Parts: sequence; structure tokens; C-alpha cells
Amino acid sequence: MKLPLRTKKYKNKIKILAFSLYIFCSAFFSCTIYPYAASLEELTTEMENRKALPVESNEIENWPKGPAVSAEAAIVIEANTGIILYSKNIHEQLYPASTTKILTCLIAAETSSLDEMVTFSENAVFSIPRGSSHMGMDMGQALTMEEALYGILVGSANETANAVAEHIGGSIEGFADIMNQKAEELGCTDSHFVNPNGLHDDNHYTSAYDLATIARAFFQNELLAKMSNTPTRHFEPTDTQPDDFILRTHHRIVTGEYQYEGLIGGKTGYTDMARQTLVTCAEQNGMRLICVVMKEESPSQFTDTIDLLNYGFSNFEVVNVAENETKYNIENADFFQSENDIFGNSKPILSLNKDSYLILPKTTSFEDIQSSISYDVEDKNQIAIIDYSYNGVYVGSASIDAAADISSYDFDTPAEPAAVSEEKETEEENVIFVNVTKVLLCVLAGAGILILFFVIKSMIQNYSFAGRRNYKARYNKRTRYRYKTRRDSQPPRYDDYD
Repeated sequence: MKLPLRTKKYKNKIKILAFSLYIFCSAFFSCTIYPYAASLEELTTEMENRKALPVESNEIENWPKGPAVSAEAAIVIEANTGIILYSKNIHEQLYPASTTKILTCLIAAETSSLDEMVTFSENAVFSIPRGSSHMGMDMGQALTMEEALYGILVGSANETANAVAEHIGGSIEGFADIMNQKAEELGCTDSHFVNPNGLHDDNHYTSAYDLATIARAFFQNELLAKMSNTPTRHFEPTDTQPDDFILRTHHRIVTGEYQYEGLIGGKTGYTDMARQTLVTCAEQNGMRLICVVMKEESPSQFTDTIDLLNYGFSNFEVVNVAENETKYNIENADFFQSENDIFGNSKPILSLNKDSYLILPKTTSFEDIQSSISYDVEDKNQIAIIDYSYNGVYVGSASIDAAADISSYDFDTPAEPAAVSEEKETEEENVIFVNVTKVLLCVLAGAGILILFFVIKSMIQNYSFAGRRNYKARYNKRTRYRYKTRRDSQPPRYDDYD
């Protein structure tokens, strides 16, 4: 049956009207939800402007010059020491987007077991915007904490981050309080977090420095590092989750699209306001470096990260303190030995920590750096801390440690002869002499005070004894005179010997 022509025209008008309304609503809500919109030309201009911003680390005298990058802020640090190798606007407060999730997963790993069940609430699932990253979980479903962490770090799943937050903190707000406490504990100074996933909020921000500080703790956890270096994750159906699916990471260095040797892991992030953000960790030549770039444009976040990591590995090296330090060492000095000489084998009381090392530019030497010593230490096994710097830049520290076992000699127990080892040690342990001048001055001052004390005491005693001798001599003279006078005045006396 054919429809009347008027009816067809009427239906076509309805379709056109509906389509126009759809286009209008899409444009309106897109501008409302994502107010940041820029043309390619505007984005290119912004990239060039950001690239022209000064790199603070390049202004350090004799410091290796780092590359110019189009990120608003960037940092490269050595993960074990926290030494900053490259810095550009590292304390500027910016939006982290999904790189927030490294803090979320760090808290989860530290406060939960991997087999705990994380249940998805209605709020966790439906509070995220349509089109944002997710793994398709539904209200009432559940995952183990391990699977949830993979969902967050591989798939950047926002609803899963919400569910983990509610599981640990009781609510999104409660977990945000935990996030801020943890950030402060780690030493962050530029951050404030309001959600576990990094979806845009004007009050949710951090800095490149703080993000690198959080990443240091994150990559110390081997499981989290492994998860963040996983290209794909296969989720199979379970009793609490019925779907079979695969998640793929957005980190193109992890996927191998951009190859990099020694990659440890990383996390991506993007919102219209934050732009591209990226955290990456890699290890080469005994150094583990963390690179953070914020407010970038794709794919520069990956190429700039590779350039910055190459800069760090090419221009810096690890230098062991104990193998190079001479200022604080005295070899074979008996003054700082325990169980010395007659007591058996001598052992050092103080020594430099053999695991302490510095990160130095390859163009400098150990003799070029400056050091200062501090005795304000918290560890009971440490005597002092030596801090090292190069042209005002902190490059590492070393601890001066007390011997683990300083025992006194027992005179009641005869000393046993030292066992003769088959292999003679080729190196003697360095012995540390800390502030030898001060120690000797203190000893000399103490000896001087004692000598002065005995001299004064002797003078007082001699003065007192001389007075007594003079008094006794005068007394004896008067006594002899009186006796002689008395004897001469008396008649002679005859002794009777019978």
C-alpha cells in the first residue's frame, strides 16, 4: 500500500527536523561538557608557544643542555634518589587527567589484597561521562582487586577507578581525602585531588614534580610497574562478571609503536582541558629514570618523552660515593677501630654506606662537586649524612654508618687465634674520620684544661706547705730559746744511775 504524497512529505520533514535537533543538541552539549575547543591552527600555535618556554635546568652552569619540548611542563628524575635531571615549569599546577590513576592504584596496592572483591555501585558506573574510558562493567558486578587494577592501568577504566575508590574510602569523597593525605606524605606540594580517575574538575590538579614524586613510589611496586607495562589484558567470564573481552593500553611506547629499551611502564592521560599527559619509567646503565610531560599534543607526548629519556641516559651516570670519596676517609686508622690490636681483628666503627651513589653529568668528576655534612639524622645506625651538590644542584647523598656490632673485650675469656682464610682480601674497608680537626681540638682542649687544673692545684698546695714550714721553723726556734733560758736558770741536776 502506497502512502499519500502528503504523508511522505510530512514524514520527511519530521526526519529533517529530528536530525537538525540532534545536530544542535550534540553541538550544544559538546560545548557545554567540553568547553575547550581549538582548531588545528590554534593548537599548533599553542605548541610553538609552549616549546619556546624556558627550560630551568638549561640555565644551570655547566649542566647538560636538554631538548626543547612542546609540553607546558616536563621533568626527568632519577627514580631511586629523586635527583632532578631536567626541569621545565615543574611546579606549575596543571590538570593530570588519567595519570591520576597511578596514585589511585598505589593506594589500592598498599591497603588491599589482590583477591578482595570490588563491587560496582550505580554511582561508580553511571557517574562517568559517556565516551570516557571504561571497561563495560555494570551495576552489581564485581572484580578481584587484581583485575580491577589491570582494568585501571591497561584500559584506564574510569568506572573501575570509582569502584576501587568506594571500596577503600567508602565514597569518592572519602577516597579523595586519602589521596590528598598520601600525596602530602610522599612530599607533594602542588596538588589537590577530588576524584580517583582524573576526569576534569577545576579543583583537581597537580604538577610535573608532584606527579614524578608519586611515580617514584608507584614504580617501586613491582606488580604495579608490571601492570602499567602490559599492552593488552584478556578478561574472561566469571560468576560475578559475565563478559569476555580484551583491553588495550593507549601508551604507544608500551605497545611497541614507539620502541624504547629498558621500559618499565607508564600511564597516559587526556581530557580536553588537560590535553595529553604522560608518565613513563625506563632503566638503563644502572639508572632508573622517570619522565613526566603535561599539556602536550599527540603524538608529541611520546616523541618528547623518548627525547627526554635519551637526554638523561646519554648525559648522566651513576657514581658510587664510597669508591670515590677521600675527604671523609682514613684508611687503616686505629683511632676509629673496635676490637683493636690486642683484642683480635680490628673492625671499623664508622664507614661510608657502600650503596650510596650520586647522579653526575658525564662531563664532570667527583672532585668538582661540593659536599656538606649534617649530624641531624633519624636512623639510629647512622652518624651523619653527607649531601653533595654540583653548582648548587643536589646530586645525591651518602650516610656515615656505625658498625652493626661494636663489642668490648672480655678479659676473662682468652682470645682465640684468628682463622686463616684461604683467600686473602684484596681490599680493606675504608674507615671514616669525621671532622678530625674538631676531634683533635676537643682532645687538646680537654688535656689543656686538665693540665691547668693540676698546675693550679700544685701551686695552691706548695703555697700552703711553704707557710706551714715557715711557721714550724719559727715555732721550733722559740721553743729552743725558752728551753735554753729555763735550763740556764736552774741549779745543776745529778742523775741517779743505781
